[in-house]
Amino acid sequence: MGRILEVLSSKQTLIDRALEIVTQKILLAIEERSICTIALAGGSTPRPLYEALSQQNLPWEQIHIFWGDERYVAVTSPESNQRMAVEAWLSRVNFPAANLHPMPTGAGNPEVDAAQYEAELKRVFGVEWPQFDVILLGMGDDGHTASLFPHTAALKVSDRLITVGNKADNLRVTFTVPLINNARCVIFLIAGEDKQPALEQILATSADDMTYPTRLIKPNGELWLLLDQAAGAKVYVTS
Repeated sequence: MGRILEVLSSKQTLIDRALEIVTQKILLAIEERSICTIALAGGSTPRPLYEALSQQNLPWEQIHIFWGDERYVAVTSPESNQRMAVEAWLSRVNFPAANLHPMPTGAGNPEVDAAQYEAELKRVFGVEWPQFDVILLGMGDDGHTASLFPHTAALKVSDRLITVGNKADNLRVTFTVPLINNARCVIFLIAGEDKQPALEQILATSADDMTYPTRLIKPNGELWLLLDQAAGAKVYVTS
């Protein structure tokens, strides 16, 4: 199916469309495999999507939740991606505790926690290279996604599922590019006028992948780029 790019009229319309697609993918995965595995994004853009998902009547016991990246902070921190998702969605529905798989950040060493999460993924999926049903991603105005920042070592990790990302001195734990690209469906939620310059480079036929890491995301399955009008004002969509 390749890449699907949609420019929606507003951020709310973007969220409505994302809700439609994510719900569809969840139900399809459960129909086909009796389970859905979904990795969540952090940041402010997906929060209203999580709030909308909390209002849906879905078979929560058949859904397993993971995180695509996490700031190296305590779960109680306002910066925690896990905390945001719990507040917006996961605490509002009856998720079995065993179905929630947060990234650990308590070892005092992000390399140790990255290795622990990699082991957890292999345990849950039962394979060396898990295939997620859905991975949700955002994009920064610098072109980064997850915690894969421009010109950092994490971009070149190809033999691991999880690695350490860094934005200046702020450490993160993050999915690697190959793990993201093994997914059945990757969905980007991109909002805001400040994303336009990076998007121009990411959608260009030729540009530097190390400078704009989102260019590295080329999943084996579907790739959805959902933009609000502010982000996608200069994007030409033929469909």
